[in-house]
Amino acid sequence: MRLARLIIVTIALASLSGCISAPRYIARRPVKGKPGQFTFKTQVGMASYYADQFHGLPTSSGQIFDMNALTAAHRTLPLGTKVRVTSLDTRKSVEVIINDRGPFEKARVIDLSKSAAQKIGLVERGTGLVKIEVLD
Repeated sequence: MRLARLIIVTIALASLSGCISAPRYIARRPVKGKPGQFTFKTQVGMASYYADQFHGLPTSSGQIFDMNALTAAHRTLPLGTKVRVTSLDTRKSVEVIINDRGPFEKARVIDLSKSAAQKIGLVERGTGLVKIEVLD
C-alpha cells in the first residue's frame, strides 16, 4: 500500500515539474537584428521593475536611467527597440523602449522602469507574468 502511494506521488510530482519552465516564446517570427541573431516578435515570461537605486545611473545604451521614463531592460532585443508589455494579470499594457540590458535574475525576461510597471499594475506585487510584443 505504501509503495503504491509512493509511486503515485512520484508520478504526480514528475508530471508537475514539467509545468514549471523557463520563459516561453509563442510567436516565431524573427526580429531585425545583427546577422545570425534570432529573437522573436512575442515573448511571455516574468517581469520585474527597477527604480530608486539605479535612478540617475547610466544604462547599457549610454542613456541615464530615469525611473519615471517608459523604458525597460531586456537581454537580447536590440537597444532602441520599442515593445508593448501587457500584464497577463491586469490586462493593462504599456509601450516602452529597450535601453538597458537585464534582467539578471534568470527566471525573468524583462525589467521595467518604475513608471512603466505602475501603468500595468506591477509595482504592488513586484513581479508578474507579461507578454512582450515587438513593435516595428
